[in-house]
Amino acid sequence: MDTILQVSNLGKTYLGAGRTLTVLSGISFSVEAGTTLAVVGPSGSGKTTLLGLCAGLDRSSSGSVELNHILLDALSEDERARVRNLYVGFIFQNFQLLNTLTALENVMVPLELRGEKNIRARALDLLGQVGLSARVHHYPAQLSGGEQQRVSLARAFSTSPKILFADEPTGNLDAETSEMVTGLLFDLNRRAGTTLVIVTHNRELAERTDRIIGLKGGVIISDTPGGAAS
Repeated sequence: MDTILQVSNLGKTYLGAGRTLTVLSGISFSVEAGTTLAVVGPSGSGKTTLLGLCAGLDRSSSGSVELNHILLDALSEDERARVRNLYVGFIFQNFQLLNTLTALENVMVPLELRGEKNIRARALDLLGQVGLSARVHHYPAQLSGGEQQRVSLARAFSTSPKILFADEPTGNLDAETSEMVTGLLFDLNRRAGTTLVIVTHNRELAERTDRIIGLKGGVIISDTPGGAAS
């Protein structure tokens, strides 16, 4: 199986107020293409920092990240942005939709940035897959939290990313909506054959993945099969 993400002895420290804060230390793991992984742990354990480093949104202080066989540490900001644009999708806890654009336009943005063709048809198809065919011309302020997260799901899968990073994708949703969004996320992911890495506090969500890595105090304390692996 092809390894799409290789993390080797990764560390992240911040300097502030005359002291060094270590957020991550000695993190190593690999992720096979097409698999699903959850990263769990208490607040402050380094989950979101790890996700940002794996996605090339931030630079590590030590160690290395290889994404789709590309060593991110050696790249400039522009080069890392290009790698993200080509291979990576994102889903965030606070949706991060553009408020001045409709649901349809929000899904079309990443495709426009890549200069792709037939983008309207693709965006409409994805919004249909997440059950929002009747809401395509609504703005984010006119949509519920669950609907906004479904728009962001459609947007994330629009570019057919090789790997999708989801940071607390159900964190702002009630239990019922969370369950529906989770189902859609895994359905879309299975159809697309995307590699999925989720940071979550939600144990039920984590149990739907192939594998669960536990973080505490910036180090890996467990690495076990998830419910999907059994």
